[in-house]
Amino acid sequence: MSREEFDQYVLPAYTRFPITIVRAEGSYIYDDQGKQYLDFLSGWGVSNLGHRPPSVVEAIKNQAGVLIHVPNVFYTEPQGELARLLVDNSLGGGKVFFGNSGAEANEAAIKFAKLYGQGKRHTIVTAEGSFHGRTAGVMAATAQGKVKGGFDPQLQGFVHVPFNDVAALQQSVDESTVAIMLELVQGEGGINVATQEYAAAISQLCRDRDVLLIVDEVQSGMGRTGSLFAYQQYNIEPDIITTAKALASGLPIGATIAGKKIVPLVKPGMHGSTFGGGAVVAAAGVATMRAILDPKLQQNVASLSGLLADKLQQLAAKHDCITEVRQRGLMIGLQLDRPSSPIADACLERGLYVNSTQDTVIRLLPPLTITPAEAETAVSILDEVIGALS
Repeated sequence: MSREEFDQYVLPAYTRFPITIVRAEGSYIYDDQGKQYLDFLSGWGVSNLGHRPPSVVEAIKNQAGVLIHVPNVFYTEPQGELARLLVDNSLGGGKVFFGNSGAEANEAAIKFAKLYGQGKRHTIVTAEGSFHGRTAGVMAATAQGKVKGGFDPQLQGFVHVPFNDVAALQQSVDESTVAIMLELVQGEGGINVATQEYAAAISQLCRDRDVLLIVDEVQSGMGRTGSLFAYQQYNIEPDIITTAKALASGLPIGATIAGKKIVPLVKPGMHGSTFGGGAVVAAAGVATMRAILDPKLQQNVASLSGLLADKLQQLAAKHDCITEVRQRGLMIGLQLDRPSSPIADACLERGLYVNSTQDTVIRLLPPLTITPAEAETAVSILDEVIGALS
């Protein structure tokens, strides 16, 4: 099918590159002309193990040959095993609800928070620069005007406060507040990293006021920041964790991990998903989790994070247009003093896929499996492009 025919039938919800991708492997994607691109966005943070990781491909093939789908009124082994891996490595004593995306995971978290409020408390506080999804509920939770344009009136019940501002957060909590929902590393917001003091203040505030702490780990989870979840680097314990994106290495999944305060409240019929936690997707999730929990992979993330930190600081010292490098693990943002889209576009022409976000930030989300040589290549292309455009 030509691109013209494609556009004839598919709604233009995305600004698409004039490139048709036909296959992918490891850290690379390939177009129909045979050109390869080093994928330093991991499919928007989905392909943390690289493209088509062999263990996940094998798990999908094996499961599809036995069982693809049954309704969630039956037990299936892959779903149970994936839930066990998530809970045992996060909120001990918690339980998991499975959906099909990060937006659905966050929608479930909002519903569970309102359930906890018992109709008396319903307001949820979120941070400016956040991104929690594009469905009606989580769009209202997202504190970015560009996401909401044209979709008023918004769902009520959300208060937005500046990120990393403890005083503003404390002032926003009142008798109607049931939860604080935040990303500890804002992805779409431009790789803004929560300070230890901010996270500690939120945790204390939640304990003092009996307010739930919901941590959105849709982009920062699955090993991206150097630990399975970013919150594990902050000495806090959320009441609800949401994750998705990389959990099944490219198959659609979302997971809401509910802690001990929520588990007793959720009864049959209160929430559901036809496809959530399906056998094939869950099998992919199990294989993905096992690979991410492998100490060798975690060592690679630590090593490559350090390498990229050094190289990107050198790049910033060389090019004045880079005003800040923000990084947590392999979740990286280059803050520029100018629009970032021309740089991202020029990188793509040279075979490096990176992303422009918040107008002036280059976002890097490389696979957790990248090699030092691939990291060097990416930085070299960035260097050439920034030098040429400056």
